[in-house]
Amino acid sequence: MQVIDWDLAVSTGTRLVRPGPQVSREEARQAVAELRTLSREAEGHVREFTRIHTETAPQPATIVDRPGWIKANVEGFRVVLEPLTQRVSSAANPPPAIITAVGSRITGVEVGAVLAFLATRVLGQYELFLPPDPTGVEPAGRLTLVAPNIVNAERELNVNPHDFRLWVCLHEETHRVQFTGVSWLREYVRSQMTEFLLASDLDLQTLVDRLRGAADTVADVVRGGEGNLIDVIQSPQQKEILDRLTAVMTLVEGHGDFVMDAVGPSVVPTVAQIRAKFAQRREGGSKLDRTIRRLLGIDLKMKQYAEGSAFVRRVVDQAGMDGFNRVWTSPNTLPTPAEISDPDAWIRRVIGTPALPS
Repeated sequence: MQVIDWDLAVSTGTRLVRPGPQVSREEARQAVAELRTLSREAEGHVREFTRIHTETAPQPATIVDRPGWIKANVEGFRVVLEPLTQRVSSAANPPPAIITAVGSRITGVEVGAVLAFLATRVLGQYELFLPPDPTGVEPAGRLTLVAPNIVNAERELNVNPHDFRLWVCLHEETHRVQFTGVSWLREYVRSQMTEFLLASDLDLQTLVDRLRGAADTVADVVRGGEGNLIDVIQSPQQKEILDRLTAVMTLVEGHGDFVMDAVGPSVVPTVAQIRAKFAQRREGGSKLDRTIRRLLGIDLKMKQYAEGSAFVRRVVDQAGMDGFNRVWTSPNTLPTPAEISDPDAWIRRVIGTPALPS
């Protein structure tokens, strides 16, 4: 039983996604080659700065276009949602087949449309969840860079292409270092996501109520409100789990931003100009673009970058990099949502020494 028609999600997304910037065959070849090279270079800078080491051999990034990013994310979604699919299939009173068939196609179109929107904006990501290879072995993860979006962004910002590409690689390689160097982190995120999905309320009346709430939220956001769909469609138990997930993702995203800007000045000559223009770009866009970003929680993700980076900066300033790296000791040393906003509280709890005054 399919909760989402994945093939339809891919076909919808690849049909709706806008084409990338116009480049010659040689420009495309050069961009792909340089991104692969810079991803390897960035990993060395990140490991040296963060002092997070792993036995995993460095690998060049996988370079994709926009349809390739959509297909890769659908593969990841299928892996993540497998526990929920199994639960629906084994339920004592599963929904009628016709409802499942129609519902899976509707959600397939919706997922495809969302991915088509995101596929023009994402510069790169570390894919945590991938389907197993033919031997049944599950890959540890994969760093993916979306070449047309990187080229499009550097053109819009009018920045040095080499510097911008290395700057992006520094952020994304930080995620690879986090999840390959901290042995328990990937499984912790997976377990929290599985717990979140299995805490779903699947009865029909609850789903109808949630959809009504989602419709109200869409109307409110269009009028300028601050809601998002993620907040409306979750149960109270899911809100607690999401708080934990949000805290750890705020940490890893903020750590990526911190490392990118800390390493940048020594290897990216124009980093100050890039950061200033990129921050301005994050705030821009049409009214429709800003509305969709708010609905999908993308603006919340931008807030995570800022809050997480401030947390990392404060802890490193007070306890040094080795002190900060105690955050990776176990799930118990991860910051709580309250500690993200109050790094000194985390320092007192985990390191055991009072933070120096600002």
